[in-house]
Amino acid sequence: METIKDKEFSGERPLFETHDTELVNVTIGTGESALKECSNIVARDCRFEGKYPFWHVDGFKIERCLFTEGARAALWYSRNVEMTDTLIEAPKMFRMMDGITLENVKIPHAQETLWDCRNIKLRNVQVENADYIFMHCENVDIKDYRQDGNYSFQYVKNAIIRNAVLNSRDALWNTENVTVYDSEINGEFIGWYSKNLKLVNCRISGTQPLCYISNLVMINCTMAPDCDRCFEDSEVYATIDSEVTSVVNPRTGFIKTHGISELIVDKNVRNPADCEIITA
Repeated sequence: METIKDKEFSGERPLFETHDTELVNVTIGTGESALKECSNIVARDCRFEGKYPFWHVDGFKIERCLFTEGARAALWYSRNVEMTDTLIEAPKMFRMMDGITLENVKIPHAQETLWDCRNIKLRNVQVENADYIFMHCENVDIKDYRQDGNYSFQYVKNAIIRNAVLNSRDALWNTENVTVYDSEINGEFIGWYSKNLKLVNCRISGTQPLCYISNLVMINCTMAPDCDRCFEDSEVYATIDSEVTSVVNPRTGFIKTHGISELIVDKNVRNPADCEIITA
């Protein structure tokens, strides 16, 4: 493997079609598409300032690097990236990619990040300003994750999330086969229109959560006092270790809870309209 060390590149496509190369303490300055159409790249202690540095790249490792705000849309249409101990200040990262592993990564401007990606693994990742993160992603494995940003995880399929804090309104909409363990989810209108959403040992807060869901499973969860008008038109199988402020027209299944302050079942409840309410 060739090594390029202590160099600076700028302009358009300065390292186009580079293969089997290690970059050490390299700065990619202003310009576009510095490493387009490359493969087997290792970048250590590098700084990326120009736009679109890694497009159509197959197989690369990024360690202890910085992507400044100017390096927007840095990783698109690529495969098999491993990124560790890196700060990403640029928005709109990771689009239409397959094979992403991030560990000890911070993304303070994560809006519109991780769209249409597959086979994603995150460990100890923190994101902020993360509106619309994870749109249309599949096969997602997350642990030790903190997020501030709305409309997250929309249309995600096949995901496992562990030990996370999600501060996000409209999170988990239209998802399919998502399980969340040992986590805190704070925001309005959580989980609407999802299929096979499972929450285990989670704390939920925010108005009108978990409505219009097919096969919602909750195990040993708690719900904050602001969780009102819960479970409307949902198929729900829930064991809740707290009281619930209000429940509206659950469609079927069961809700086992310490108590429900207000239960509304009226003419608008949908068939089979046989949800069992069990209070301790």
